[in-house]
Amino acid sequence: MLNKLKYLIIGSPLPNELQGETRLNKVRALAAFSPDALSSIAYANQEIYLGLLAAGSAGLSLQFPIALAIAFLLGIVALSYAQTIRGYPSGGGSYIVARENLGTHPGLVAGAALLIDYVLTAAVSLTAGVAAITSAFPELVTYRVWLALGLLILIAVLNLRGLRESGTVMAVPVYLFLFSFFGMLLYGLVQAVIQGTPTALVTTAPPAFEPLAILLVLHAFSAGCTALTGIEAISNGTPAFKPPEWVNARKTLIVMAVLMGSLFLGSIGLTQFFGIVAGPGETILSALARRVLGNGTGYYLVQFSTLAVLAVAANTSFAGFPRVTAILAKDQFMPRQLFNVGDRLVFHNGIYILSGFTAILIVVFNGDSHALVPLFAVGAFTAFTLSQAGMVVHWFKSKEKDWQVKAFINGLGALVTAITLMVIGISKFLGGAWISIIVIPATVYLFLKIREHYKLVGKQLSMSGVPPSLRPLPKPRVVIPVSGVHRGMVDAVNLARSLTDDVTAVYIDVDPSSDEVVLRKHWNEWFPDVKFVVVPSSYRSIVEPLIKFLDQTDLEHHDGQQSVLVLPELIPASSWQEILHNQLADEIKKALLYRRRKNGFQNIIIDVPYHLKK
Repeated sequence: MLNKLKYLIIGSPLPNELQGETRLNKVRALAAFSPDALSSIAYANQEIYLGLLAAGSAGLSLQFPIALAIAFLLGIVALSYAQTIRGYPSGGGSYIVARENLGTHPGLVAGAALLIDYVLTAAVSLTAGVAAITSAFPELVTYRVWLALGLLILIAVLNLRGLRESGTVMAVPVYLFLFSFFGMLLYGLVQAVIQGTPTALVTTAPPAFEPLAILLVLHAFSAGCTALTGIEAISNGTPAFKPPEWVNARKTLIVMAVLMGSLFLGSIGLTQFFGIVAGPGETILSALARRVLGNGTGYYLVQFSTLAVLAVAANTSFAGFPRVTAILAKDQFMPRQLFNVGDRLVFHNGIYILSGFTAILIVVFNGDSHALVPLFAVGAFTAFTLSQAGMVVHWFKSKEKDWQVKAFINGLGALVTAITLMVIGISKFLGGAWISIIVIPATVYLFLKIREHYKLVGKQLSMSGVPPSLRPLPKPRVVIPVSGVHRGMVDAVNLARSLTDDVTAVYIDVDPSSDEVVLRKHWNEWFPDVKFVVVPSSYRSIVEPLIKFLDQTDLEHHDGQQSVLVLPELIPASSWQEILHNQLADEIKKALLYRRRKNGFQNIIIDVPYHLKK
C-alpha cells in the first residue's frame, strides 16, 4: 500500500537504460539551474535598499553605484566559472576543483560551504517568494510559514519525480518571470525617458537616522552580493546537460549571467531614478512594479511570476545539493546512502536531507527572508574563492593552450571573491554571518569523522593477515525463542534441525498464571526431539532473560561451539496490520546485533518469516 502511494506521488520506477534520456537541453537547463541567480534580485535588491535606507536620501542615492560594483563582480565570477566548466566537464564544481588542486581539507571546506549555501538558497528563495505575494495580499502574511513549507513540498516532489520532469515544469515560471519582468523594465524605461529628470530622493526618502558611513555602505554591498549565489549551479550540474556537455553548459552560463545582470541593474536603476520607497510590509520590487504598472493586472502578474520563480529558485539547490552530497559520499565523506540513485534516477536521499534542513530554517526563522539573509553569501563566496584558487593551480599544472590567460582570469576571480568574502564576514558578522563561520568547520569535522569511520570499517573487514586455511568450526548450538506452538514454528524448527542436533527451544514465561505444563505437553507432541526450556521473567521482560540464557549457555560450554538464534517471525499481509502485532522479533534482533557475546563469538541470527494471508 505504501509503495502504491509512493509511486502515485513520484511516479513508477525508471530502468537504468533511461538514465541518458534524463539529460537537459539548454532551454530546460536554464530553467533548472538559473532560477536562483535570476530571481536573486528579489532579496538582493531588498537588502541593498534596507541597508541604505537608514542613511535616508544620501544612502539611497548609492543604490545604483553599488549595483554596478556587484554587476562587475558578477561578470568576473561568471567568466571564472566558464573556465571551470571547460576544465572540469564532469561537474562537482567547487569541491572537486579545490580537493584536486588545493588538497583534501580545502576541498572539504569548499564542499561544506557549498552545501550550507544550497540549504540557505532554498530557504531564502521560498521565504522571499512568499514575501512577494504577501506584498500584494497583506492578509496572507500570517500564513507565510505554511505557504513556504507548501512550496517546499511541491518542489521536493517534482525533483523526486526526476530531472527531466522538474526541468520541464520549472521552465514555465522561469520564462513567465523573464517575460513579465523584462516587460515591466522596458515599460519603466519608456516612462523614465518621458519623465526625463530623475525624481529627487530628498522628496521621497524618509529622514536619515544614521550617518552615511563606510561600514553602512559595505554592509549594503555585502548584502547585495547575495545576488551572486546560484551562479555556480551550472558548473556543478554540467553532467546533466546533453552532449557536448561543457559546451552547452558554458553557453547557458553566459546567457544566465547576461539576463541576471540586466534584471539587477535595470530594476535598481529604475528604483533609484523614480525615487521609490517601499511602504510598510512591502518589498522594494513590489513598490517598483506598483509605480510602473499601477495596481492593475500587470502588477499582479509581476508579483505572481516573482513568487513562482522564487519558489522554483529552490530547484537550483535541489539540482545541486544531491549531486555534491553524492560526490562526497563516493569519497566516503558522507553516508554511502547519499550515492544511491532512487527509483526515478535521482539522488533521492540528498533531496530528503535538503528538504528537512530547509523546512527547519523556515520554521525557526518564522518564514522571514530578511532574518535569513545575514547567514547567506558566506558559504557561496567561500566556495567561489577556493574553486577559483584551485583553477589557478589546475592551469599551472596542465599548461594547456592559453593557460596563462585562463590562470589570470581565475586568479582575478579568486582575488575579488576573497576580498568580497572578507567584507561580508566583517560587515555581517554580528548580524548572523558568525553562524556560517562556525558551521562550516563543524561540517568539515563531521566529514573527517565519517571518513575515519569508513577507514576503520575497511581495516576491520580486510582479508589481509587472515590465515590461508581456516579450521572449520563444529556444528553450532541453536536456540529458538518460543511464543507458542503454531504453524510459524514449523519452518523454524525444521531449519534448526538441518543445522545441528543440538537444538533448544526457550520459552520466556512472563505470566505466572500461565499453564506451563500444557504448553510443554503441546510442544513435545509436535517436536519431541527438541529440548524445551522455560525461563521465568520476574519483571515481565522477554529480551533480557533471553540474553541472560544465551550468556549462561556460553559459560556452561567451552567447546568453541557457536550459538545461533533461529527467530520465527510472523509477517502480516498488509503493512497497516503491523500495529496489531508486537514488535518483539525486532527488539530481539536489535538487542543482539549491537551486542558482542561473552565468548568472543558474534551473534548469529537467522530470521524465519511466516507470511500470513489475511
